[in-house]
Amino acid sequence: MKKLIAYCGLDCEKCDARTATLNNDKALREKVAKLWSNLNGVEITPEMINCEGCREDGVKTPFCDSLCPIRQCALGKAYETCGNCSEINKCKTVGMVISNNAEAAGNLIKK
Repeated sequence: MKKLIAYCGLDCEKCDARTATLNNDKALREKVAKLWSNLNGVEITPEMINCEGCREDGVKTPFCDSLCPIRQCALGKAYETCGNCSEINKCKTVGMVISNNAEAAGNLIKK
């Protein structure tokens, strides 16, 4: 599986937080912080927008690093992604993502 596919199936290569980090793009960090603050109902500052990828070594946003229940579960079970879990089809945690994102769901299907 491609290393930049997150535990939940999202593609980190397409993530604006990763792009802002790699390019040290202050304007994009500000844009992402504002969007994520509005979506999540919490204050997210541009300084928090630093991530190299969910399954990559290196910096991660505070949420992705220690708060994401999907990442914490997969790490705890030592799975490469949620696609390795036999419970994926009934899991409410990863279901938050894959039920609304066909691309993420497809990224987790064994080929």
